[in-house]
Amino acid sequence: MKRESGKEATDVTILGAGIVGVCCALSALERGLTVTIIDRKDPGEETSYGNAGVISPWSVVPQCTPGIWKSVPRWLLDPKGPVKVRWRDLPSILPWAWSFLRNATPEKVEKISDAMSLLMLENLELYRRYLSGTGHENLLAESMHVSVYRGDTKPALEDLPYRLRSARGAKVEIIGGEELRDLEPDLAPGYHSAALVKDQARARDPGKLCKVLAAQAQTCGAAFRRCEVTALRPREDGTHNLETTEGLIPTRKLVLAVGIWSAELLRPLGIHLPLIAERGYHLEFTEPQVALNNSIQDAGAKIIVCSMNGGVRVAGTAEFASLNAPPNYARAQALEPLAKRLLPKLNTGAKRQWMGIRPSFPDNLPAIGPVPGFHNLIAAFGHSHYGLGMAPGTGRIVADCLKGKTANSDLSMISPARF
Repeated sequence: MKRESGKEATDVTILGAGIVGVCCALSALERGLTVTIIDRKDPGEETSYGNAGVISPWSVVPQCTPGIWKSVPRWLLDPKGPVKVRWRDLPSILPWAWSFLRNATPEKVEKISDAMSLLMLENLELYRRYLSGTGHENLLAESMHVSVYRGDTKPALEDLPYRLRSARGAKVEIIGGEELRDLEPDLAPGYHSAALVKDQARARDPGKLCKVLAAQAQTCGAAFRRCEVTALRPREDGTHNLETTEGLIPTRKLVLAVGIWSAELLRPLGIHLPLIAERGYHLEFTEPQVALNNSIQDAGAKIIVCSMNGGVRVAGTAEFASLNAPPNYARAQALEPLAKRLLPKLNTGAKRQWMGIRPSFPDNLPAIGPVPGFHNLIAAFGHSHYGLGMAPGTGRIVADCLKGKTANSDLSMISPARF
């Protein structure tokens, strides 16, 4: 038995100093709760560091869209395609993939999109409020999401991604090549049209955004402890001890916001969730010699390119592999020719690569709320591609759970009990 740490438990302990855990801390602090954040690394060092920086109330389009099954074989057979499966891991992935495809019906996608909208709707206002007074308000840049098209494919407002967004309040506009060049002069001339999704923002440095907000939480009274949690130990009174590299840490209310590792911690408690490790890669060109004014998505190549403080970042690839498999940086390198096609003048000489793990459920929605059978254990994980956009909304819902407040909205679509 490891020794107890000797420190008195705060009202709430949050496992995870990524953007979701930090936003949970900020919301809990606003409601007058005392907070401790625990992570094995400093804030913003894991998946929160490596995303494309999109912060939009209109990121309401799940990955599991109707007809996606038609594209999967082509993607899997293309070594540089947007999706990769390590074949030795395929047997363990097939049940998840089958559930994913079962969610790709028009009726289910509408419900999933509604749930995504609930989590996304206030993200810009909340981020601005959290950043106010930090001196880092410029980490958010006003932006549009610009999906660009080449070849025979053209955008239409009736297309599912734009229809889902428009139905939930987004302003969407279709423009031609000349207007696109005025908007983004460094784009290649082969892109003949674009769909603009307005009234959103982008993070100039997602990792730093997380660090700044974590510092803000500490300024407001949150404690931060850097150690690794190896197990959850339920106690007779319904609370938990955390088995850590620093000894046993007692908790009162516990929030799990450590992504894929949340499910790993729950498994010994008899809770088995269909959470999969979806690995994402990015390349960042540190001396790009080009700049983008908005978040640019190549609609055909399924990549997102944006200008950040550290250079031009290109992201968008997905790889399904076991949790502890080594990185396959060929996936990151495959992004370079796609970025160069989009931005012909891009200087690719200086670059850095990154891999992180997205925790993904087959319905593309996170698990947020009380864990069945464990009254003082709150889930806040499984945000797939959408963690940056959903983090403030997740924090708000988690804080309400911690205070025992009844939700005004139906949260069954994101409840851990749905599994």
